[in-house]
Amino acid sequence: MIEPKPLFRERIRSLLGKEADEFFKYCYIPLPNFIRCNTIKISPEKLVERLNKKWEIRQPFKEYPEIIEITSKLMPGELGKAREHLLGYYYVQSLSSMMPVLILNPNERDSLLDLCASPGSKTTQAAARMQNSGIIIANDRRLDRIIALNSNLERCGVSNVIVTREDGVVLCSKFNKLKIKFDKIIVDVPCSGEGTARADSKILKMWNINMIKNLSNKQKRLLSASVSCLKENGTLIYSTCTLAPEENEFVVKFILDKFPLRLEEIKLPIKTRKGITRWQGERLCKEIKKCCRIYPQDNNSEGFFIAKFTLE
Repeated sequence: MIEPKPLFRERIRSLLGKEADEFFKYCYIPLPNFIRCNTIKISPEKLVERLNKKWEIRQPFKEYPEIIEITSKLMPGELGKAREHLLGYYYVQSLSSMMPVLILNPNERDSLLDLCASPGSKTTQAAARMQNSGIIIANDRRLDRIIALNSNLERCGVSNVIVTREDGVVLCSKFNKLKIKFDKIIVDVPCSGEGTARADSKILKMWNINMIKNLSNKQKRLLSASVSCLKENGTLIYSTCTLAPEENEFVVKFILDKFPLRLEEIKLPIKTRKGITRWQGERLCKEIKKCCRIYPQDNNSEGFFIAKFTLE
């Protein structure tokens, strides 16, 4: 068992107080197995009919029948080897990871930029909600990640996506020069991954404060660049799978200070908490409370952070 570093423990206690022990307990509990029905290829009803023959399942949200939990005990790799997965009928995706696209709610008329797209969880989810219509630009900078992205797009039968391989800041600069703008943008940035310790305990071993500071600067650059590509009244989602305020609320503050963006309220079918407005002696404006934090102990999920912006 990998123990969290003392400074990480201290920071979580600053965030959660007495609840910190519950958070650390959940770090060592395996994640529930969630999948998302790929409605491009099959309806939730037909997929459930197939899956009921092999596993015990439940659909926790009436308004989102595509979200399915496998409650049976599974063998390692069983979800990925199943015929339905190989056929692209479902995508293995954590519950928290599905939330940004639910908030964005793209439709078949939208143009959408997914700036840090690989391995394609949110790209394929957005494509399904768009009924494989409209257009999505799915970008990543590394070839190995592009290969994974293309593989998932092909398996899921996605045909409304153009894949680009470019540094996110450079790509946005090119779009800006060409005056190409999007109705909706997802900026699901590289982060320190504090919220994913349940899936990969090595996160606790690799964690360090310098990494957080470096990532925060990168996140500010990516998010700043993306704003130039957003249409007036367009919607931008910023998300991370970390709990570090430097990568979350302080990035949001930086963007709000720099651009005419408005933070929007977020409503989700799971328990969320408001963005924090105090951290290590610094105070942020009350508007930051409109961001949402997802903690593992609240939903038996991964940790996540989401902010929703509209360009005024």
